[in-house]
Amino acid sequence: MSLQKSDFILIDYVAKVKETGEIFDTTIEETAKKEHLYKEGDLYEPKLVVIGENWVLKPLDESLTTMEIAKPAIVEITPEKAFGQRDPEKVKRVPLKQLLAREITPSVGLRIEYGGKNATVRAIGAGRVLLDFNPPLAGKTLLYDVTIKRKLDTSEEKTAALIHRRIPNIEDKKFEFTSKAKTVTIEMPEDAFYLEGVQIAKRGIAMDIQRFFPETATVKFVETFKTEPKKTETKPEKEEKPAAETQPSI
Repeated sequence: MSLQKSDFILIDYVAKVKETGEIFDTTIEETAKKEHLYKEGDLYEPKLVVIGENWVLKPLDESLTTMEIAKPAIVEITPEKAFGQRDPEKVKRVPLKQLLAREITPSVGLRIEYGGKNATVRAIGAGRVLLDFNPPLAGKTLLYDVTIKRKLDTSEEKTAALIHRRIPNIEDKKFEFTSKAKTVTIEMPEDAFYLEGVQIAKRGIAMDIQRFFPETATVKFVETFKTEPKKTETKPEKEEKPAAETQPSI
């Protein structure tokens, strides 16, 4: 089965630095734990990719149409096509007291925000801190060991995957949706009502559905609040007292 642009696929991958073999990203939980990359609360599962949308690095995206489902492949990405070459001008020394004043206690390897930009602490000494504003993977050749797990064919599968992409921490089976007369209606599970950022996620879902299903004019989200039915208490039946015995009259 050949793949093409706009296909919905689920992929597993292990990404490493070619020069050192260091694994820096993966969708596989077992590998994440083995390489000490595992983060509590993160989901490790096949990643949704719509080919041609650049949801992964462009060279990896472009190579997906040459792969076969369930057959592992290795994609090599040079620095120029990944995160660029390292720029020595982006490495600067700053006074330690400036970081401490911002309640930042630096340590080698720590990622911090300084001057509105992200940086990596490279060295500390003599009251100064060496900050590297280059991307952590700048100047490195990357290797992606990729397996396409499956291709999504039906509109129902694709819609469910788009919802799960935006709200990944709730099982996709808990979302019920229907499509009728150019309107997609999504029934939100109670688990999602108060999630942080859920309104932004809903907006993203609506935009995704309208992008990939252009016949859709409206996306509705329904939140139904249910209350548990009150239990009716049953009163115990009164025990019947035996009739008093009457003494015979004399």
